[in-house]
Amino acid sequence: MKAIIPVAGVGSRLRPHTLSNPKVLLNVAGKPIIGHIMDKLIASGIDEAIVIVGYMGDMIEKWLLQQYTIKFTFVTQKELLGLAHAIWMCKPYVTEDEPLFIILGDTIFDVDLDAVLKSPVSTLGVKEVEDPRRFGVAVTRDEKILKLVEKPDTPVSNLAIVGLYFLKQAGSLFKSIDYLIDKEIKTKGEYQLTDALQHMIELGETFTTFTVQGWYDCGKSETLLSTNEILLKDNTSTKKYPGSIINNPVFIADSATLENAIIGPNTTIGEHAVISNSIIKDSIIGNDAQVEHIILEQSIVGNNASIKGTPRKINIGDYSEIRLG
Repeated sequence: MKAIIPVAGVGSRLRPHTLSNPKVLLNVAGKPIIGHIMDKLIASGIDEAIVIVGYMGDMIEKWLLQQYTIKFTFVTQKELLGLAHAIWMCKPYVTEDEPLFIILGDTIFDVDLDAVLKSPVSTLGVKEVEDPRRFGVAVTRDEKILKLVEKPDTPVSNLAIVGLYFLKQAGSLFKSIDYLIDKEIKTKGEYQLTDALQHMIELGETFTTFTVQGWYDCGKSETLLSTNEILLKDNTSTKKYPGSIINNPVFIADSATLENAIIGPNTTIGEHAVISNSIIKDSIIGNDAQVEHIILEQSIVGNNASIKGTPRKINIGDYSEIRLG
């Protein structure tokens, strides 16, 4: 089965880290965001992925081809005209009668995907949220979707669509996106996938919902850190580091070097990072970073960054250098 994975966004809320890396390649719990997604998809039988790239797409393409052997097709979205438009660009690579799974590239999830992909009808992943105005939402009765609304100003449902979509027949989706584009129907200035799905419902397509309890946001630095904590909860480092203390759960890359350090809990240390005379917890330290003589908490240190001093919380991007004291 094919999956479509849109990853063309610039990740502005995660700057400075996304100034030098696409958001989906940021490390969380020991691997890039998109690595968590791909592992789940492949384990559930997805054998082909159409990846919609844009901002620094060559980096995403290179990483995926190095890590996985399934078939990839890369589609470049040069204009960010909305999620429906991004999906529409994949039309030449999908046959009308085949099923299709769509997952947003920053959506780390924990759900029984095997059952979803065997659904007899199209189905969307949903989760109850406190503020549905930020999402497309589903109005349902007995798990059958009656109506979909994109980011409603007046809440009509608290069931947010969380970025996992199973379409029983791809052709119906593309016909509805064609309709939006032909009629120039936009919501908030973009062609919305929610609007295309709503048009399918109006034409008689049956949609159900499936509950996604494990849905982890990676859109901002604070949510990236909380997702890191959740994904690390069962991760235990057994490697010994003389002179250092490890407070699990943590992820420490085999190539990292620790000298007189206290690491964890809830901390990821990237490849070839060097940590010395420091205490780090609830943080993500990037590849090839150097951290010395410091106490860090709730911090993100980018790849190849160097920090020395005495702050307690920091958020610096790749190749930065900070010396304090």
